Parts: sequence; C-alpha cells; structure tokens
Amino acid sequence: MFEKEYSNKLVKAEEAVKVVKSGDLLDYGFFNGKPGVCDQALRARADELENVMVFTAVSLPPVPGVATAPKSFTYHDFQFSKLTRLLTLENPNIYYVPILYHIAPSLLRQGAGPERNVGIYQVCPMDEKGWFNLGPQNSETLAKMERNTVVIVEVNNNLPVCLGGSEEAVHISRVDYVVQAPDDQMPYAAPEIQPNAEERMIAGRLLEHITDGSVIQLGIGGMPNAVGKMIAESDLKNLGGHTEMFVDAYVDMIEAGRMNGAKKTFDRYRVAYTFAIGSQRLYDFMHNNPAIASYPVEYTNDPRVICRHENFVSINNAVQLDLYSQVNAESNGYQQISGNGGMWDFVLGSQWSPGGKSFICLTSTYKDHNGQRRSRIVPTFEPGSITTIPRQMVDYLVTEYGVERMHGLPTWWRAEAVINLAHPDFREDLIRAAEKQGIWRQSNKIA
Repeated sequence: MFEKEYSNKLVKAEEAVKVVKSGDLLDYGFFNGKPGVCDQALRARADELENVMVFTAVSLPPVPGVATAPKSFTYHDFQFSKLTRLLTLENPNIYYVPILYHIAPSLLRQGAGPERNVGIYQVCPMDEKGWFNLGPQNSETLAKMERNTVVIVEVNNNLPVCLGGSEEAVHISRVDYVVQAPDDQMPYAAPEIQPNAEERMIAGRLLEHITDGSVIQLGIGGMPNAVGKMIAESDLKNLGGHTEMFVDAYVDMIEAGRMNGAKKTFDRYRVAYTFAIGSQRLYDFMHNNPAIASYPVEYTNDPRVICRHENFVSINNAVQLDLYSQVNAESNGYQQISGNGGMWDFVLGSQWSPGGKSFICLTSTYKDHNGQRRSRIVPTFEPGSITTIPRQMVDYLVTEYGVERMHGLPTWWRAEAVINLAHPDFREDLIRAAEKQGIWRQSNKIA
C-alpha cells in the first residue's frame, strides 16, 4: 500500500542532503541513530556551506564527517562520548548542551530554542503498514521530527526492531526523503568493559542493598556489568527494570531469570528504556523482543514516573566527590568529558520511590597520564568543574571502601563520612583540608 510513496521519496544520500543550507540548524539522530551515508554526503559539501549547526548526542563510531569540518559545521553534543572528547582535541567548534533530559521532548514541542530546519535519522526498514521503527534510540526523536522542516530517514537493515512502549516508530507520511544505507552499515557494537577489582568490590556492596522485587536502573561501564553478572548468579528473584539506557547487564539478569518484572507496580514483565548501546548480543536480544519496551525519555526519565515504582534502586557513576558530598559526574576541570544525562532524573525519582534508594558510585582513586595514583575524593573541585548532583540531593555514596548515606548529615559529619570512603593513603590530607575549610571537628575519628 505504501510502496509507491516509499519509491517516490527514495533518493541517494547526495540528493537528500542538498536541502541543507548555510545557517541551518540540523538534527542528527542520537546514539546509533546518527546517520552514516548522509553524514558523509554532507561532509562532502563542506566547501559550499558555512555556519551549519549540528545537534546530536553520544557520538558513536565511525567519526561523524561533519565534526571534522569546523569551518563549515558547529557540532553540538548533549552527552560527550569518548569519541567526542577525542574530536575536541582538534576541533574547537564542538560544544556541550546541558539539559534535564526528561524535559527535552516537552521543550521541543513547546517551541523552545531555535528553529530546527532539517533532521536526519537512522531507522529500521519500513513495515507493511508504512512505519519505520526507530531502533534502539527512542529518546526525543519524534518530538524533534515535529519541529524539523524536512525529515530524512536513512534505512539501516541491521538495526534491531525495538517494540514499544510508545513513540517508537515514524510513519512514512511524516518523512520527506528516504535514503538506503549500505548493507555493511552496522550499529556500533561496544566492547564489553571488564570490571576491575575495585569495581567488583563496589558491585558486591551494592548487592547487599538490592532485595527481591527491586526495580533497577543501571548505566554503562565495568561496575554496572559486574552488578548484572552478580545478580545473574545470585538467588534474587522477581526483579524489575526501568532505565534510561538498556545495556548488556540487563540481558544477563533477564536470561538468568532474575529479572522478570513480575512485581513491578506497572509495566510488568518488561523493562522500559529510552535508548540502548552495547554489544551485538544486546542488539540481537532486543530485536522484536516483548520483554523490553522502548519509550520516549519524557516517560522513562520523569521522576514522577520513576517514583511510582516501589523499591526503586538507581545506580550511577561519578568522576569526583568533594568533602561537601557534591558530585561531579561529567567534567575534568574545564574539560567536558561526558554529561549529566539522566542522572539527576534518576537520583531524584528513586528517592521519591517508596523504599527507593539512589547510589552514586566511584572508585576511590585513578591513575593520571603519568601513571600516578590520585584521589577521586578531593577537598573542593577545581575551577571549571561541574557539580552534577548538589549535596542536598545525594542519598548513598559508594566506593570500594564502603557505603555511606548523606541524608540528614551536617557538613562536618558529611566530611567524616566522605573521608571514610577515600583511599587510606589520602585520608590524612583530606582531614587537614577539612580542618582548613572549617568542616572538621576535633572529636572526629576515621573508622
């Protein structure tokens, strides 16, 4: 029924991107929704374009062509990836976009921000009803398409079809151009990050706070992977999942029978999520799988939705922690290294949940470029560092040395609790700093 309309809109990438003009604001799909052949076709037009603003999030390999032509394109990323950080070393025209993730769709639909001329998105092949599934990146895609003057979809036969939920697909009637990606254009398969010894210790401490029927949110990295594997090997049962990011750890928990969603307050028997990044095993698991449900971010990340679950457990990573219990999860001084993502949303929503808990985790130390060990727990943040989570919102803090709860603690008590989480080699220096900052009592003793 829709084959003729599809045929009429099917063009080469070079033809589709001719609609982009100098001065345009251009949306790229987020995550694995970033276009491939259209991006390269647009990069080939760099000499004839200027001041084109590109907006995307979590730039995944391959390198986006437009980010390599700073004289023509200004590149904006809502959540820096490792690739984005590397690109900033050579391109001064790359900028971070801070936002409360869960309100992005409503802001777009309210008309906030500049006009958005063109949007280019990777999608799954059209079905017999004329719908293109968005694959593993729902996020705020349909809200952006509503603002785009021109919508281009790049059809990738290798994306998993991800069931909803809601807003997980776009109809051909809302699409202006269709471009076919080559058969070898694959979604980015992230290498599995093996947890180190400290991350496994942190995961073990977290496991003590997860009970039968808990609803769990995880991020990416070695520590969440360790949590998922430990849960898969535990005797926990009837766990649920509700998360921003669907990762391989959920596959471990679901396939082991630990996470079935049977006790969830709503969305029973399935994990709600808004995007996914992981291995090919993850994408194969997601394809047409009713155990998971793709939703827009205004649903998965809204604290008012999160808190409707009972016993919600939110687990997030941080970069730095100071003696006031402020959390930096996104920067190294003036250098943006990731972003706030949905951390604020889940830290708050989990604490509103009946029986819910928020855990912010970090290893106590790291090694710098010279191989020297440094503390992630510092007296105060360096100038330019970002406070992602303010101290009044912090619930539980976790390192390999313990778990400390911050709620209700005055500044001196917080300082003592935070120092308890530091590596022993740095504790005396932190005590002296706390004394200098006036947040240490003479009677304080470190356990």
